[in-house]
Amino acid sequence: MAQLDKYIAKIEELREHGNLRILRNEIPEDIVNLSSNDYLGLQQNKELYEEFLDEISISYYRFTAASSRLLSGNSPEYGTLESQLQTMYGRQAALVFNSGYHANCGILPALAGPNDLIVADKLVHASIIDGMRLGQAQYERFRHLDYEHLEKILSENKNKFDTIFIVSESIFSMDGDRANIPLLIDLKKKYNALLYVDEAHAVGVYGDTGLGLCEEYNVIHDCDFIVGTFGKALASVGAFVICDEIFKTYLINHARTLIYTTALPPINLAWSQFILSQLHTFGSQRQRLIKLSKEFAHLLRVEWQSHIIPYIIGSNTDTIACSELLQQNGFYVLPIRYPTVAKNTARLRFSLQAIHTLNELQKIPAILASRK
Repeated sequence: MAQLDKYIAKIEELREHGNLRILRNEIPEDIVNLSSNDYLGLQQNKELYEEFLDEISISYYRFTAASSRLLSGNSPEYGTLESQLQTMYGRQAALVFNSGYHANCGILPALAGPNDLIVADKLVHASIIDGMRLGQAQYERFRHLDYEHLEKILSENKNKFDTIFIVSESIFSMDGDRANIPLLIDLKKKYNALLYVDEAHAVGVYGDTGLGLCEEYNVIHDCDFIVGTFGKALASVGAFVICDEIFKTYLINHARTLIYTTALPPINLAWSQFILSQLHTFGSQRQRLIKLSKEFAHLLRVEWQSHIIPYIIGSNTDTIACSELLQQNGFYVLPIRYPTVAKNTARLRFSLQAIHTLNELQKIPAILASRK
């Protein structure tokens, strides 16, 4: 069919440039998984699952909500989970979404209108970019971690808009580097802006009780919106935003990704409650992960910034070849390519877990060197 030709051509173009994505089956158990976001290793903690099952009655929890939250899907587990989050963060309110993508695509378009401005770090996640594009607000991007550039934008626009939103991740997913959250808070106060921090890759890993970098910096009350996810270090599903009660009420009435989607199953919400109740006990896993990531970064001779360690190779072809070689040697680490990252910065992204050991990772530098 002639109308299919353009799609076939585009697929072949992606294949030619090493950018064609495929869906992969679950990886074998005998390979070291370095592409998972299961940072604390909770997904593979059978004792944790057994403890959860001992505490609950499976027959009590439904496996589907079968409705949106605003109709009949707002199960009591939602209220319990949101109260739990509110207490842990010591803030007025928490609101649970179906995923981090739902949160970022729903919150920003709901809150920021045509007379508002969103100023986001150049390397924020695709979900934040999509959220900005979906809304009516104007938006600008400041150079990655360049806070002088951010302040220049804020200074030039401080009197032009009703509200300015500053948006950043805390741990950036592709480079593993950190935002300077205290400085962002200084700037938001100086220019009377609202600060939105996505903690997806920090929740569970940082802070005394695992609440993220905002807890580590002791600035939870200075951030207007803290977005976290259950689907990474917390080994569950869904996401949440920590905010003031007025914003929660507003989002319930305006966030389309909350209003028009089927709610999460109660059994999943119960599991998230259980994990959160245990979060403060995972201090040894957090310490082990940070120690391991520093040692592994030293092995690779790259700068350590977090538990996400990028190894930049450059070309798509070489990066794919390195990934395949590592997989042949028992290490599952996938290539990260354009458009996820900038052209000519294709990389291997090592997502370390607390259950990994330095001994099992020792061979990786030699394997990478053998490709040169």
